[in-house]
Amino acid sequence: MNDQNFTVSVTIDRGPAEVFAAVLDPRGWWGADIEGDTEKAGDIFDYEVPGVHRCRIELTEVAPDRKVVWLVRENRMSFISDQTEWVNNEIHFDIAETDGGTELRFTQIGLVPANECYEACSPAWTYYVTQSLRDLATTGIGRPNQLPGQDAAIAAVQGTW
Repeated sequence: MNDQNFTVSVTIDRGPAEVFAAVLDPRGWWGADIEGDTEKAGDIFDYEVPGVHRCRIELTEVAPDRKVVWLVRENRMSFISDQTEWVNNEIHFDIAETDGGTELRFTQIGLVPANECYEACSPAWTYYVTQSLRDLATTGIGRPNQLPGQDAAIAAVQGTW
């Protein structure tokens, strides 16, 4: 059987500890307005792009310098009809030292091509992991809430939620 869960990998020119620290700081690479704790198993945080997407995520596994797992507890996206599409998805951040730095493999178990949000969500995750999170790990400055085209997308759906 072919595993179609969305996965993206990036090699980052830093050690596993620095990549791990960046993963645990989603305010620095995904959403600057995240509310809640994001560092240890059992922590729960809320992410929101007003009028577009909001979700509640629990950290279910935190293995220093190796792995972080999120579980999507609640989800709502204004641009899809099935509001439960991400609910109970696991999001894995697997960290492994390589000759060229550290490989970060991101997998959202449950985000598959048949999903309504796949065409929007997969390039968004690709940007946030391969650019914003990478930049946070390497320079200390990520690009949260700066997905190309995000402002136009928000303006297009404002008032429909």
